[in-house]
Amino acid sequence: MERRISQILDNYISGVYFPEIHITDIVEVLILAFLIYRVIIWIKNTKAWMLMKGILVLAGFILLATLFQMHTILYVAKNAISVMAIVVVVVFQPELRRALEKLGEKKFLSSVVPFESYREREKFSEETMEGIIDACFSMGRVKTGALIVVEHAIHLTEYESTGIRMDCIVSMQVLINIFEHNTPLHDGAIIIRGDRIVSATCYLPLSDNMGLSKDLGTRHRAAVGMSEVSDALVIAVSEETGAVSAACGGRLNRDITRDELRGYLQEVRNRKTETGKFAAFWKGRLKNEKKADE
Repeated sequence: MERRISQILDNYISGVYFPEIHITDIVEVLILAFLIYRVIIWIKNTKAWMLMKGILVLAGFILLATLFQMHTILYVAKNAISVMAIVVVVVFQPELRRALEKLGEKKFLSSVVPFESYREREKFSEETMEGIIDACFSMGRVKTGALIVVEHAIHLTEYESTGIRMDCIVSMQVLINIFEHNTPLHDGAIIIRGDRIVSATCYLPLSDNMGLSKDLGTRHRAAVGMSEVSDALVIAVSEETGAVSAACGGRLNRDITRDELRGYLQEVRNRKTETGKFAAFWKGRLKNEKKADE
């Protein structure tokens, strides 16, 4: 019986090649699978999906040309590969930039690179939070449009420079006065860093997400666009309906209540920004050194 099994294995399996698999090969396959999956999800959720369909159609024509030996088409395709690579980079430039920005915001980066420098974030106070909430719903009652960006870890210097620089404490009265009709600062968005308004009349990037409702105007699309390229909380007050909406992480939550807005602000306020265990350890070490010096 054993001899019979040995003969079967020799006849059918002896010619089969079984590569030697190491743990690094498994890790490499998992990393590639994760990256390919993320790229496919990214392409499907952006307008790049339509462009990718066009590229797939061209690839289908080239495949047919290869099968039927259409030498002219193959010659053109072969010499156009380098040009097409540049074209793809140019066409997909906004999507590639956004993907790299999102990759840099991923929390796993801090665990992979634990030596990233620690940076203290300016937290806003309870008074600032209540002032924002009161101002938003007061403006909503009289249908005054507003666009408020509450900065988190990513500094919005690029967008801050598009507006008029300010440096004032956040309060309900100041916010209402800024967005009042026919005032010099009512057009555009304001950026709040900590307890202070740092800039007004700022221009924000519009979202090109095709899944957004067609009912949304420029103000709400700007709110979503800003939340797509940063970790900020963006609050929009509709001039037509007076509804208050909040955008974070590329998602827009429409017609929220006071308690819901307070929850979003508290989440941003309490969100941790330390870069891993090493940063926390280093921060504690610095504190101990200061105590020792004293």
